Amino acid sequence: MRSMSPRWSRRCAVWLAAGRVALGVVAVLRPELPARPWVGTTEAGGAAGRVLGRALGGRDISLGLGALLALRHDRAAGPVAASWVAGGALADGVDVLATVVSWRALPPAGRVAVTVVAGSAAVLGTLAATTLPAGAPGRQRTAWPGQTGSRRKIGRGR
Repeated sequence: MRSMSPRWSRRCAVWLAAGRVALGVVAVLRPELPARPWVGTTEAGGAAGRVLGRALGGRDISLGLGALLALRHDRAAGPVAASWVAGGALADGVDVLATVVSWRALPPAGRVAVTVVAGSAAVLGTLAATTLPAGAPGRQRTAWPGQTGSRRKIGRGR
């Protein structure tokens, strides 16, 4: 399998992160919408479905914003951004596993849709995370956006 170019891995990482944030916001505000195809109308509309939907929405907002901020503040991407993107891919893989484990109890169309979408996101996220370009050696970067005071070098071998 060919790997992505650094340019495409960065684009893919940004698209996945932005989509994750958008889905997370919808899940927090209207948790039954993304949950309905996955677990069914009755379960998604109940209190437990809404709580879990909002919790998963918070997870997705956090992972997506972390990746977007890491990609934004480190133009060469680097290991911090790759870690956030890999974390999102792991979450998507767990979503696929959870779906497969409960396959027979889930709505037929929804279980296929979730498996395909989350599985694709897990594969693309893994590929993007492993092909993001490393930060330039010796380049000065702050450890966190907005950090003041001493600056730490972030890069390979330094």
